Amino acid sequence: MVTVSTIGLDLAKNVFQAHGADAGGAVVFRKKLRRDQVLRFFAVQPACIVAMEACASAHYWAREIAKLGHTTRLIAAHYVKPFIKRQKNDAADAEAICEAAQRPTMRFVTIKSEEKQASAVVFRTRDLLVRQRTQVINALRGHLAEYGDVVRHGPAHVAKLIALVQDTQCDLPEAARAILTILVETLQALEAKLKVLDAEIARRAKQDDVARRLMAIPGVGAVVATAIEALAPPMEVFRAGRDFAAWLGLTPLQRSTGGKQRLGKMSKMGERTLRRLLIIGASSVVRQAVSRGALAGSWLTRMLAKKPRMLVIVALANKMARVVWALMVKGGIYRAPTAAA
Repeated sequence: MVTVSTIGLDLAKNVFQAHGADAGGAVVFRKKLRRDQVLRFFAVQPACIVAMEACASAHYWAREIAKLGHTTRLIAAHYVKPFIKRQKNDAADAEAICEAAQRPTMRFVTIKSEEKQASAVVFRTRDLLVRQRTQVINALRGHLAEYGDVVRHGPAHVAKLIALVQDTQCDLPEAARAILTILVETLQALEAKLKVLDAEIARRAKQDDVARRLMAIPGVGAVVATAIEALAPPMEVFRAGRDFAAWLGLTPLQRSTGGKQRLGKMSKMGERTLRRLLIIGASSVVRQAVSRGALAGSWLTRMLAKKPRMLVIVALANKMARVVWALMVKGGIYRAPTAAA
């Protein structure tokens, strides 16, 4: 009897596709499974490697199938795509996942625990509310501009938008004012909810020793420190700080060939939330250095003197990521660099 070595599982909402292969890669079975059949199917299978794409619900299924004695692996979707032969369908996807999992050099995604996923919920929720707040502000600004009331961009001018809607002396029609008042109330409700989430993030940062050490890095506040704890995989999976920075997408794309190095724009791979937060933190450090002056002879001063500001911000975010890796892997506390002689 042929022994199954690897099973590729294409996840779905209701109908799953399983592809079994032996140690040599030969097909053992192809099988469709309904959602309620998945765990029963794997309960009777001999212990083997079960691979899935790292997508929605993948961490849940990886944990549940691992409880049945199998070794579970998650693979990033863009690493699976090259193994799809011609047409794309559920069976082809499952076969591609199975083949990708058998490659000796394949990179796998770290499976998150329930606690790790729960810690990430606050940041996903905060991102959603921030986007909704931006949409409401833009809607208010656009509607008021239709009546000749133009307000500058930026959060500092939101109060003026609200004041225009609430001012009964302005020329805004009452029919429009009643509707815009709903937008103002929505904006105020979103602000209140964001304050609750920010307070929760600050509370977590105070209670976590690692987060407190990370907050000593310039540009890393409570939000960034707790986001790294919640969203990043264990730092031990990265060989060096530059690997963590590359995982975040803070390194240039390479299009090198023929021994010639060609570097392009920032790759934007990896965890988008962490990358954005680090860039925002780096921009605040650069803005402060420009307005108040950085330490004479420091790396930041030399970079600002000869490079565009946005390039310096991304480079500083890359540097911050490498410092974060060093503190989390090697321990210790952050020590500010001294000026070059």
